[in-house]
Amino acid sequence: MNKIFEFIKNQRFVVNYLRMWPYVKPYWFRALCSMLICIPIGSLDAVIALALKPYMDLVMVEKSVTSPWYIPLGIVAFTTVQGGLKYLSAYLSTWVGGKITNGLKFDLFKKLLTFETAFFDRRNSGDVIFQFNNLADTACAGLLDNLSVFTQRIFSSISLVCVLFYNSWQLALIACVVLACAFAPVAKLQKRIKSVMEKTVVADSAIITEYNEVFAGNKTITSYNLQTNETGKFHWILKNIFNLRIKMVQKTQWLSPMMHVIVSVGIAAAIGYGSHLIMTNQITSGNFVSFITALILLYTPVKNIGNNLNAVQFSFYAIEQIFDTLNAAPAIRDKENAAVLNTTPEQIQFQNVWFEYIENTPVLKNINLDVHKGETIALVGNSGGGKSTIVNLIPRFYDVKSGAIKINGIDIRDYTLESLRNSISVVFQDNFLFSGTIRENIMLGRPDASEDDMKKALEMAYLTDFVSELKDGVDTQIGERGILLSGGQKQRVAIARAFLKNAPIIILDEATSALDNKAEAIVQKAIDNLMIDKTVFVIAHRLSTIQNADKIIVINNGEIVEEGRHDELLKIENGAYKALYEMQFKKQKASV
Repeated sequence: MNKIFEFIKNQRFVVNYLRMWPYVKPYWFRALCSMLICIPIGSLDAVIALALKPYMDLVMVEKSVTSPWYIPLGIVAFTTVQGGLKYLSAYLSTWVGGKITNGLKFDLFKKLLTFETAFFDRRNSGDVIFQFNNLADTACAGLLDNLSVFTQRIFSSISLVCVLFYNSWQLALIACVVLACAFAPVAKLQKRIKSVMEKTVVADSAIITEYNEVFAGNKTITSYNLQTNETGKFHWILKNIFNLRIKMVQKTQWLSPMMHVIVSVGIAAAIGYGSHLIMTNQITSGNFVSFITALILLYTPVKNIGNNLNAVQFSFYAIEQIFDTLNAAPAIRDKENAAVLNTTPEQIQFQNVWFEYIENTPVLKNINLDVHKGETIALVGNSGGGKSTIVNLIPRFYDVKSGAIKINGIDIRDYTLESLRNSISVVFQDNFLFSGTIRENIMLGRPDASEDDMKKALEMAYLTDFVSELKDGVDTQIGERGILLSGGQKQRVAIARAFLKNAPIIILDEATSALDNKAEAIVQKAIDNLMIDKTVFVIAHRLSTIQNADKIIVINNGEIVEEGRHDELLKIENGAYKALYEMQFKKQKASV
């Protein structure tokens, strides 16, 4: 018995189920009913074994005329009741299990939305889907099922052990010793398979990632004829998963054959010693047959324990991983008693800002910048110099390594994330549109906006003519990621969304760099409307679009090398901005 308790302790059985209690609590009555039903289901296993004693003694041995004819009918009746109870228990377990799974997935999804951008930078889509969705299925698929089976086995074992001792305490002691020996190796099994489980999770997430990449990158795959390359990657993933499955079998499936051997030793010992007890008239033939039947019913689930051990282990592993995720604190979060940014930002300051994505590899070095309300700040410079990183720090997609960014003299880390981000609208180079309609995507900027506000946003984003030509107008479906719209149309929908939000700070991260000249001209007009009376940070690919900026900041290798207006920077001999401008002007002239 000590081995059994050690096994339960090593499995963290009690801890795992206690951690699940908040999700079980709303449905505790149905869950309890499901568990209580398992008591008679398990206990009724002893009926057949117990009924065989009088039947064997009266009919098979004494051949009595007053044979207990009701015993066969009773066995059928009890089995029918047991079957009905099993159906009811399975239904309740599935219902409660589904509700618990939904609760876990909902909390995991809410948790996912709290993580910082760096969290997603470090993971691929397969990892995220598996960690925040599939693990909940794995955990709950076996949660109540395992608990139901465990309850059934406990009460089945108790009732069957009682039958054993009722028929012969000597044989019962032998059976219990063998049962304890059968459980001995199980206690040490978890440590042996934990590393394989972790590798299996990684492999399973890799296959999801591969499907996502094929879906998202189908045009690239087709245009570069990468079908052979992708099938090769997929074959390697499948081979890796197969090898891990085989390893799991090698580490666990030896248990069932070993259990068979141990159990057979117990049955053989019971038969051998039972024959002696019959010959010495210490037990009857009925006692013996009843005992052997109970023993086989008791040992059968033990023999097959290796077959469902993998599912049980994965269930416990999934529960541990889920609660590790739920208990994890996002790196970027609100401070205690954080202030609410509810006034117009009058001043934005970068004070000695350093930042790095990889430790000891600075991307930004001692950035100092002072921006006042209503100013337009343009960031230019070589590719990879840190322009996008600077603007990504303002809404706290990332946090500075050292130094501070202040709004109205207060460190942005002292504001609530919600109020800070409510004050900022971002238009990216490749804006993400959600599946749904044009209206739904624009209204994300301000869900309570009126129809007039919507029309104004369409007008300011130069979308009115385009929308009027569509059969369903603003209620036109745009497909996943806005796939049914052109690049310029997607940008204008994003601008309309930002216009509707009406935030005082605008960030334009190369919003026109991926567009052709015609589309860029229209989008630039929409951007000009968006920038009115706003504090604007713009990263420009074409320098001609930022000549009227109040301040142009030249960033090279993470440092500010020049700062001033367009005409001022052009006067600097051998200046970085002048070099960029002349190089771009020559390219434009050559293309003409």
